Amino acid sequence: MRYAILADIHGNLDAFQSVLQDIENRGGVDEIWCLGDVVGYGPEPSACLALLRQYPHVCVAGNHDWAAVGMIDTADFNPDAAAACRWTAGQLSGSDKEYLRNLALTATRGEFTLAHGSPRDPLNEYIFSAAGAAGNFQGFGTDYCLVGHTHVPAVFSDAGGGCRRKSLPPVLKMGGGRLIVNPGGVGQPRDGDPRASYAIYDDTERVIYSYRVTYDIAAVQGKMRESGLPIYLSERLSEGL
Repeated sequence: MRYAILADIHGNLDAFQSVLQDIENRGGVDEIWCLGDVVGYGPEPSACLALLRQYPHVCVAGNHDWAAVGMIDTADFNPDAAAACRWTAGQLSGSDKEYLRNLALTATRGEFTLAHGSPRDPLNEYIFSAAGAAGNFQGFGTDYCLVGHTHVPAVFSDAGGGCRRKSLPPVLKMGGGRLIVNPGGVGQPRDGDPRASYAIYDDTERVIYSYRVTYDIAAVQGKMRESGLPIYLSERLSEGL
């Protein structure tokens, strides 16, 4: 079985479609594992939800997903993120809102725990560093945990000698100890590379493959300007920041 690991689509339909096409070009997958924040920031939140729901998938809640339906407030959001959240809420159908409200904070698939931010604080905690990851290995009972939220592809290992962080490699072989893996962001990468980031897990090979995909960033920026979304949110897409 093969599984697509996606995080932080953030209403960016062009990036999402490009990733799905890349997945098909690589032989397809049996299920999508979505790590939250399907909506927020981007100009086509409802269309992204509709597209995701066409595929066999499991999705956990992200902070923007729940904020868009009033399940958490935006007090800790920066002004641009809060403005985008308010705009997003106005674009969602009743079915979209019901779907987002019903998302669980975590999910388990075989050897994997899925969470948006972290297993111990799924909506709020960002795992950027080895120190931040270290305490989270106590927060899940499976061998591996998949997270998003930072929009930065990374892998954290807990295989003796303390927790270590490294960039997510193109090929990550499982089995060498417990791991926390972040596939990076589909719709708003923040590692300096503007290409959409995602991964595929092959459970026969027991390997996670990491990929980057180009998409029409200028087209998305145009849609964001037309929608009246904050300018900074569109500008940052070009820089991958």
